[in-house]
Amino acid sequence: MTAPPRILCIGIPVRDLTFRVESVPARGSKANASGLAEICGGNALNAAIAIARLGGRASLAGPMGDAAETSSSFILDHMAREGIETRHIVRMPGVMTPVSAITIDATGERTLTIYRDPGLWRVTLPDADALLADCQAILVESRCGVFCIDLCHAARRRGIPVIAGVDRAMALDDALLRAASHILFASEQVQETAGIADDGRALKHLSGVTPAFLAATRGPQGTIWLNERGELKETPAFPVQAVDTLGAGDVFHGAFALGLAEGQDAREALRFASAAAALKCTRHGGGSSAPQRFEVMELLRTVPSGGAAVAPRL
Repeated sequence: MTAPPRILCIGIPVRDLTFRVESVPARGSKANASGLAEICGGNALNAAIAIARLGGRASLAGPMGDAAETSSSFILDHMAREGIETRHIVRMPGVMTPVSAITIDATGERTLTIYRDPGLWRVTLPDADALLADCQAILVESRCGVFCIDLCHAARRRGIPVIAGVDRAMALDDALLRAASHILFASEQVQETAGIADDGRALKHLSGVTPAFLAATRGPQGTIWLNERGELKETPAFPVQAVDTLGAGDVFHGAFALGLAEGQDAREALRFASAAAALKCTRHGGGSSAPQRFEVMELLRTVPSGGAAVAPRL
């Protein structure tokens, strides 16, 4: 029996405190939360949870705070329960693991404040041979290119796809734009990166900067992407009632990476990812509420062509 594909997720784990409120409080005011949860977060970790639940093997590499701090122990315990491989995580003495405070309103939209210790970016990852052994794809947080570009190039030389999940605007000379084989934006980030206030034109402009596969999610309008001939294509969103969008984009990234590693083409992987992220939006809990594989397959079966609905923000 063939082992499930192994996806290496590169990023910085976060300890999330999430508060559910009717509406985000105004500046200088107070609000009572109707719910509180302490969960694991961070783009790569959320994606790794999704990969594991969807049937892949997930491994996480990146910096984490001092071994004595509470946050890092909390996250590692959670990862162990999810079956995520942690041997490539680098503990950094005297450095803090990131912590975020997240407010989720009645519409499911989230407002986030996060602290990331600047010392985290001084990390040196393990040797490429160790990281890439038995690896079928790499998923990279866009902010982490500074410490993993060499690894990304090493992966590409070995024919391993490198997927970059973008959650902020990128500079046009960002090395990750050329090191990645697939780049997943959201509408806001693709427009800011290209400096063009139109998703399609922004993607086409960026195709002149990078040879990577390019896609962007657009909320209820689904996902827009460029095929191998540079033509704009669309993947419809799925009809769901969103209650919590936190981590949905990360679930999308993880599912897309797993789809590619399983041999799906880009169109199939985008539909698979859209279904996984849509299901995540129907439940509270950030990436920790990523769906199981059977749920995604059932949604794909019952909604053959997608539909107008809430799509994840990446």
